[in-house]
Amino acid sequence: MAVRILALSDVADKALWDYLDKRLLEGVDLVLACGDLPAEYLSFLTCFTDAPILYVHGNHDERYVKKPPEGCVCVEDDIYVFRGVRILGLGGSMRYRPGDHMYTDREMDRRVRRLWWKLRKNKGFDILLAHAPARGVGDQDDLPHRGFEAFLRLMDKYHPKYLVHGHVHPQYGAMTFARQRQYGDTTVVNAYKRYIIEI
Repeated sequence: MAVRILALSDVADKALWDYLDKRLLEGVDLVLACGDLPAEYLSFLTCFTDAPILYVHGNHDERYVKKPPEGCVCVEDDIYVFRGVRILGLGGSMRYRPGDHMYTDREMDRRVRRLWWKLRKNKGFDILLAHAPARGVGDQDDLPHRGFEAFLRLMDKYHPKYLVHGHVHPQYGAMTFARQRQYGDTTVVNAYKRYIIEI
């Protein structure tokens, strides 16, 4: 049975938040939030859909410590299974300043290594839910928007169906922004604002 996924990232969609076009939520089974979204926005959406809303942190989500999105599920460093679809959450961006939810490549590698038992128990994963992209697959050369090499190794080893991320906005340059890219067996989706995925 197909799972219809609404992926969100970085910018609260006015069509959903300001104008509440409920047609955009019709048939949605699962919501994946890729970070840097207002907690109030995600909490608001829980009132209009029965679909679970899973999220990871973006590099600007320090405010979630005091006020996390209500009614939503944080899947950082975990695997959440929905109708047989295994979602692995690894939020944050490359560390470019002091602060929460930023990691060096080595720190991201350590996060991945600590997941060995969950990955083994679940026999891998189907979707990598992230904030940052993978290195060289929809990222940029500047440190704040550089992707993680650890994600490349995860995709090489487990061949997930999707990597869903945000962090790179279309206004950063038409040459670097694409909704979908392919990396081996994995479709890489930039979920900026709003995007629908069928799995």
